[in-house]
This record gives sequence, C-alpha cells and structure tokens, in this order.
Amino acid sequence: MRMISRIIVRGSLVRFQHAVGPVRWQSSVKQAPVLTAAPARSLIDEQISIKGRFLPPYSPVTVCARLQCEDGDLWEAFAHYNTNAGGNVNLTSDHSLGGSYLGCEPMGLFWGLQPAPGGREGLRLRKKDTETPYRVHISLMEGHVSPSGGQIPELAVVITERWYMAPGVRRIEIRQNGVVGTLYLPPGPGPFPGLLDLWGFGGGLPEYRSALLASRGYASLCLSYIGHKDLPGPTNQLNVGDSYFRSAFQLLQNRDEVDAERIGIIGLSFGVYLSLRIATQCGVNPSCLICINGPLASIFPYPEEEGFNKHSCSGDKYWKYNDQGHVEFRDSTLPTHLVLEHRVKLENLACPLMFIVGEDDLSTASTEHADLVTLAPVDATTDGLSDNLVVLPEHKRPSLIALGHFALMMCTEFLFLDTKDMLLIRPCPKRKVGWVG
Repeated sequence: MRMISRIIVRGSLVRFQHAVGPVRWQSSVKQAPVLTAAPARSLIDEQISIKGRFLPPYSPVTVCARLQCEDGDLWEAFAHYNTNAGGNVNLTSDHSLGGSYLGCEPMGLFWGLQPAPGGREGLRLRKKDTETPYRVHISLMEGHVSPSGGQIPELAVVITERWYMAPGVRRIEIRQNGVVGTLYLPPGPGPFPGLLDLWGFGGGLPEYRSALLASRGYASLCLSYIGHKDLPGPTNQLNVGDSYFRSAFQLLQNRDEVDAERIGIIGLSFGVYLSLRIATQCGVNPSCLICINGPLASIFPYPEEEGFNKHSCSGDKYWKYNDQGHVEFRDSTLPTHLVLEHRVKLENLACPLMFIVGEDDLSTASTEHADLVTLAPVDATTDGLSDNLVVLPEHKRPSLIALGHFALMMCTEFLFLDTKDMLLIRPCPKRKVGWVG
C-alpha cells in the first residue's frame, strides 16, 4: 500500500504541473554569511581579494585579521565597512571607515597588522622559517566593533596562507671561507641574475627578502655581518671588514647557477653604506645597486680589516626621545654630523644606482643623503653618476619601504643601543604606505 500511495502522489503532481506550469521550489532557510579570500595560498607580495556576502544590506560590519607569529605573539588588524544594497562587502573597492586604516586599501588588513593590545612592546614581524607560511585568520563581525573589546561572535571565517618561498625554490645554508649566509635559488638550472642581500644593523640573518627574490627569479644570498653566533667576536660588534664582503660577492659569482656578469647588491639602512662601500672600495664590480633608506657613511669607525671593533658612536648627543621614551636618532645620521673620513667614495661608483627614500624615516636622514648622492663628483672615465642614478622619494606620507604587503614596524629593540630604549622608526600610518616588492 505504501508504494501505491507514492505513485498516486507523483501522478497528481504531474497533472498539477500540466495545469499550472513548472513548480519553483523556494527554501525558507536563510543563507549564512560567507567570507572569501582568493587566492587562499599566495606569495607575500601578491594582492588577494577579500569579500563578504549574504549580509544584511546597508549594514555595518567589521573585518578582522589575526595571526600568531613564530614567537607566539598575537598580531591583529581590523577595519569598519558598510555593506551595499546587495548585502556584500568587497575590500578591493570599498572604503574603510575606521579601524587600523582608512580609505580603499585592499591589503590594509596585512600591512596594518600590529601587536594585539596588551602584547609585548617593540615587536617586529619577521619570518624566521621561510619554508612555512604565515596563516592569517580573517573574520567577519557584525557592527563597527574593536576585536579587543571582548568575545565578539564571528559571522564567517576564512584562513589564508602567505608565503615567501614559491614551490621549487631551493634554500642552501652557506658557511664557506668565513662567509655566513643563506642562498636562495629559483627553480630550474639557471644561470640566474644574482643579488647580495644586506640588511641593517639589527643583526642576525633575516632570510625572507632573499626567499621572495628567489621566488621572483633571482639567486639571492642574504648575508650576515653582525649579531650571529657563527661570526667571529662579540655578537654586538661589527667584526668583519672589506675582505669578508668581497668573499661573499665572489662566492656568489662562482656559483654555477648564477650569472657572474649580472650580480647586484640590495641594501637597507646600514646595508646601504655597506652596499656602496663594496661597490666603490672592495675591488668588485656589481651590475647595479639598490639602496633603501640608508646613509652614505658609518656612524662609527669601520674595521678596515677583520678585527674586533668596539662601537664608539659619536652621534648619541643628537638622539631625541619622545613622550613614550622611544629614541629617534635620525639627526645623528645627518651628513653634517658624520665624520668625513667615514663616507663612501661615490666618485668611484661605476654602476647604476637606485636610491629609495622614505621621507618620514626617523632612524636615518635618508633625504639628506639622497641629496648628497645627486651632487656627488664623478670620475671622468665613467659615464657620470647622474646618468646612472634613479632617486625614488616616497613624498610626504608615512613610508615604510618594506617588503610585500606586510606589517609595518613603528619601534623596535635595536642591537646597536647599549640601553633598553626602543628605537622609533616611523610614525604610525593610517593611510597608504609605500613598499618595495
């Protein structure tokens, strides 16, 4: 009887459809909000698209990003948006009305990341293990709220992975002829154009820029020169000189995977001085220099040959302190405050130079040093420095010249300081920043 009953019902439905046309079914179940981030897996300098859907029209929402760094500290950023008539929000085109940033900033949730309230002071988000990604937890909340205001229900969540190493990139530790570094090679046999990667006086061996450069087709050797256990002497002193940097450049030249005629040097902060010194006084011929926010001279005596060098900074009398006790030593790097003998010999520079300047940098007088570069004398045997110079200023805005779309550093502990003071790097931005990718 049960089977016959079902046949009768179906027959009735067919006759009903013939009489009134096709039946359209409509569910009374409300679609839950959806948050997407595409692509879900990307390199750190790639823009992603973040969208929320199935929300009430013209409603306030908050989008929040959180990640836990390798040291266990929580970082977060958030922004306030209003949905459109269709109940959607799109971070690529919509404007943030408040939170960690303002305006249309598709990647604001990433470069706006800061230590969560109550966290340690002076943190810097720097990837240590380049073979693993940052996993960023992105959530959607009802109303214009602050994530630190308590337990706020999440309407939707998505996880995105941000990588420095593309698939196929090779990482090789270098401990050869006294050189301490890590070499990153792109996929394939090469030969690839090469870069010697020099960071600032924070010390150690930051590898993530080289990992990303290799992901973009460059063989990159990130080089440690201070603050590393495998270097000679005390870790808080500069104990290597010209021969060390010459050996590192030549090591890169001698690799089969590297095109020996196309090797440049990229330097940040104190790495700018080192890059210029290597190119002008170390007997090597790089094909180009990229100098980011740095000086043309050392603020302490540079070791002409390997040997322990106790820092004797003559510029500490120019340090400034803000209301929070953070130290700013931009003025100590002004060209007029540096010893003339410590300047690099720009007249010996024989390769193209790109000098990138952040005008709001509080740690180095980058603008004044860029002016010196443009006025430098040239050797009559070369094409002239002015013909091989590009100066890229980041005009009149907070400008962290950093890598990719990632967290800006406002202040940090600094190896050079003998005190516990925090070094103030840049004022806190609320709008668009510049970066080098």
